[in-house]
Amino acid sequence: MSGTLYLVATPIGNLGDFSPRAAETLGAVDFIAAEDTRVSVKLLNHFQIKKPLVSYHEHNHAAAGQAILQRLLAGESCALVTDAGTPAISDPGEDLVRLCAENGVEVLSIPGCCAAVNALAVSGLPTGRFTFEGFITVNKKSRRERLDSLKNEERTMIFHEAPHKLRATLEDLRETFGPDRRVALCRELTKLHEETVRTTLGEAAAYYQENTPKGEYVLVVAGSPPRETAAVTLEEGTEQVLRLVAQGIRLKDAAREVSAHTGLSKNELYAAALERS
Repeated sequence: MSGTLYLVATPIGNLGDFSPRAAETLGAVDFIAAEDTRVSVKLLNHFQIKKPLVSYHEHNHAAAGQAILQRLLAGESCALVTDAGTPAISDPGEDLVRLCAENGVEVLSIPGCCAAVNALAVSGLPTGRFTFEGFITVNKKSRRERLDSLKNEERTMIFHEAPHKLRATLEDLRETFGPDRRVALCRELTKLHEETVRTTLGEAAAYYQENTPKGEYVLVVAGSPPRETAAVTLEEGTEQVLRLVAQGIRLKDAAREVSAHTGLSKNELYAAALERS
């Protein structure tokens, strides 16, 4: 019988946030897979946990993942940890989870800290629907394409950014979304100098041109205002349906498509177009 992979969330700054269940899990598994063993050993020492450590990170995850999988299939249990936060979220741990899923190995999550969710909660921006975008690539072409794809995103957006890249990112966000778009800049979450600044992209970009960014940032950006859809009458909608039918689209499919972008009843469109044709 195969063992179990545990995804154990670790503190993002304050060791007091490490749960008793997380500590108990690390103490019970056969071995721990860590993003950086030098960082994880400090956590283990603090909680007086002694377990074998193996390295699992972005640069070795293909080979290391297979080695971990073989041990799991042999019946050992493993805890996966990152330097800070929840494993497998914007992290190569997702590949290990997929390997386990494909091979019938049980995966359990031991919940805890997640910087993105913490930042969203204190941002003061809508939290009902959001999209996590992680770090934006530094490649200019890919960066522009990705931001352009978010221009009409209505959900609250969450980005991670390092201090030395913050100025450039704020400039790009301001250019893409406009200077008046609201943003919350959450810095050093759970740490001694934790700070959340709620402002606009224009004001944030201007401030950090004059002041040096310090610490790790999570940027929570307001989504685009909902686009207003011009009212379309049933007669106009029917004309659209008939034009699609003339292009070779089935009447049923044409009615569905027009209904999706006008808000008109699909059944009424179908009936009206059928009568006209």
